Amino acid sequence: MPDLTPYELYGELFVAVQMGRVCDDGKTFVDARPRIPPAAIRARFEAERRTPGFSLADFVQTHFVLPGHGDTAPPTLLGIREHIRALWPLLVREHREADDSDSLLPLPAPFIVPGGRFRELYYWDSYFTMHGLLLDGRRDLAEALLANFAHLLRTLGFIPNATRRYMLSRSQPPLFFRMVALMHADDPATGFAQYLDALQAEHAFWMAGEPSLAPGQAHRRVLRLADGAMLNRYWDERCTPREESWREDVLTSEAARGRLPTEVWRDLRAGAESGWDFSGRWCADAADMATIETTAIAPVDLNALLAGLEDAIAQGAARAGDGRTAAAFAARAATRRDLLQTRFWRADAGLFSDLHRQHPDTARPLTAAALVPLYLGLATAPQAAAMATQVRQHLLGPNGLLTTARHTGQQWDAPNGWAPLQWMAAEGLARYGHTALAREIAERWCASVHRVYLATGRLLEKYDVTQDRPGGGGEYETQDGFGWTNGVYVAFREGLLKP
Repeated sequence: MPDLTPYELYGELFVAVQMGRVCDDGKTFVDARPRIPPAAIRARFEAERRTPGFSLADFVQTHFVLPGHGDTAPPTLLGIREHIRALWPLLVREHREADDSDSLLPLPAPFIVPGGRFRELYYWDSYFTMHGLLLDGRRDLAEALLANFAHLLRTLGFIPNATRRYMLSRSQPPLFFRMVALMHADDPATGFAQYLDALQAEHAFWMAGEPSLAPGQAHRRVLRLADGAMLNRYWDERCTPREESWREDVLTSEAARGRLPTEVWRDLRAGAESGWDFSGRWCADAADMATIETTAIAPVDLNALLAGLEDAIAQGAARAGDGRTAAAFAARAATRRDLLQTRFWRADAGLFSDLHRQHPDTARPLTAAALVPLYLGLATAPQAAAMATQVRQHLLGPNGLLTTARHTGQQWDAPNGWAPLQWMAAEGLARYGHTALAREIAERWCASVHRVYLATGRLLEKYDVTQDRPGGGGEYETQDGFGWTNGVYVAFREGLLKP
């Protein structure tokens, strides 16, 4: 029972609720708690569903406790910094004991949720949130987040997308090593040594299947090009519709002519693992989600992050006195850095880009992900200068960094800008001496966040960086809270933009 997802628990009832939009947001039902054992609910549904006057909505209300968004707004409008400080305790949750009636995974320590419909611990969100916690004097909460992620790596062998049973088939961008470095800022290698087992577990998760992979083959999250080069991609162990977006995924697969639904669902799930859910970045036709092909793409940001993870393991092993492991992972990191130069850097276009498995020699469109190699110090000075030019010409909006230059209606495309991308871009550009551009990105974004806050009283997950308003697009309404926005705003104001 504990490992069953809502679809597996409720079968046809689940499909009927999601396809019939009994709840406006598909995530509401998968986060609901049953009032009686799931098997009994399923039996009652089968017995009652064809009776005259049966109401599916009433059945759901009778048999489930539907979740709310919780209180993520202080009682009075405060200055934005005071508002963020007041938000932290409102975003804290605890769930220490396993409960078969709840899809939440138990965790040993308190955690911060992003806010709104996101009522659980999310992986990559938390790294950016931690910056703000530390600067606002909540090191206890930042340490709790790190402890929770280390626990997940040591018990599950990976960090799930979020701490729900229905998200146990995928992860998110591997930023645990950056969390460790953040919490051990004075001596990252000591932190890497302390968490060496967890770091190696995460690397093993991403590289599963590597030893037996022949040229031209792919398995799970690894793919080997025809010339033998080993790269990584996003993946998901399941090839069914995402349970929290079941209806949307079914409709997308129905629009994908000539493709097996399972292929479309796998690519949608892999897009969710990327954190960029969704973007024309993952599609053969950026304007058509039915052409999504995430698993055919080796993303530049993922491969850069894995180079960083491999270097962190090498440093941690060296500090722990394990020279053999240190040498092996230093070699891995060097190989990965070389691949970023030879496969992901497009000298003809003057940018880093993703790599398509079937078309490895063709540069893909510019996205904000191209700045992650700068963030991790994996670019050359001329490459950083070229990327700065690309940003000024194509991605710098009046209110910060555009996610992509394409308008597709998806939330990870123009005109939206997201806190994690503002942070990695600004930090990366500043690292290579492009401080004025880095400050311009940070100042434009922070100023817009502040103006929208004054107009709405809310801190949001995403913003329109072409004008002062919330971001839009995607599968759900823009949420407020909001963990990573709070963290990055504080980090910019107390760091890059501090007088």
